[in-house]
Amino acid sequence: MNIRRFENNDAKELAEVIAYTFRTTNIKDYSSEFIENSIKNDLYAEKLIERSGWTHFFVVCEAEKIIGCGAIGPFWGKEDESCLFTIFVLPEYQGKGIGRKIIDVLEHDEYFLRAKRIEIPASITAVPFYLKMGYTYKNGVTEPDEEQLIRMEKFR
Repeated sequence: MNIRRFENNDAKELAEVIAYTFRTTNIKDYSSEFIENSIKNDLYAEKLIERSGWTHFFVVCEAEKIIGCGAIGPFWGKEDESCLFTIFVLPEYQGKGIGRKIIDVLEHDEYFLRAKRIEIPASITAVPFYLKMGYTYKNGVTEPDEEQLIRMEKFR
């Protein structure tokens, strides 16, 4: 297994990995309509390339196959706050420590190290994982917001 920086030629395969994972793993917490809209509006190849322009975006590979990803970037341009984005692991690889390794890479990135606070716009499905990683509910709010995300954070 190898974790490396995202390259533009990863975008198509990564978009497929994310879509498959979202459809498979998140279906217990989200409607098919919500999932398909999210994929169509935010998780397609060109949008991933765009995201890689303002984040440090990583992919996890087993041999030549992409099996996961994660990104970290500034929180609304702030120097002392950062945000984790687009953390996905293929369903057949979940529960094997890969998500933990992605978090470890992101938490050793310069955007994490310079920040006093790190936020995650977490899916409902991912909340238990982020709690294990030491993140807590932002302002104690445990319910999804208008984007159907739960805001989580960690202070350094």
